Amino acid sequence: MNNLIPLLAFIFLFNCNSSAQKQNEKVSKTFEVSKTESEWKAELSEMEFYVLRNAGTERPFSSPLNKNNAEGTYHCAACNTPLFKSEHKFDSGTGWPSFDREINGNVGFSTDNDLGYTRTEEHCATCGGHLGHVFNDGPKNTTGKRHCINGVALKFIPKE
Repeated sequence: MNNLIPLLAFIFLFNCNSSAQKQNEKVSKTFEVSKTESEWKAELSEMEFYVLRNAGTERPFSSPLNKNNAEGTYHCAACNTPLFKSEHKFDSGTGWPSFDREINGNVGFSTDNDLGYTRTEEHCATCGGHLGHVFNDGPKNTTGKRHCINGVALKFIPKE
């Protein structure tokens, strides 16, 4: 019994694999619009760069797009790719613009383990800019998805 406790402790310590020890499993990809870090910094505001290029998150309820109810299309703030339509936007109460679906082919997805659990990250399929994450707690009467998007990553183009 005295030998069993140290053996179990040894096995436990060497089998622990916390999220801090894991490397991010994001696949490096070449995008249609590719720029150097200095080129992105010259084109984007400090907050846009933080969110789009460094996978940051803006403060909840800080984006005017969260309460925007006008008709139009939400484009990538970095490369102007259309990403979401206003008809698919809803108020999730989370503090970020939320949509129940993306424009097919214009949004890419990857796995994010940055917070110690697995989430589905969304990025612009054209430039790779980080947009936010998608969750399975959206409107049940449509897709059931909640695309939780940083408003600073978006540019709204009103319908003409």
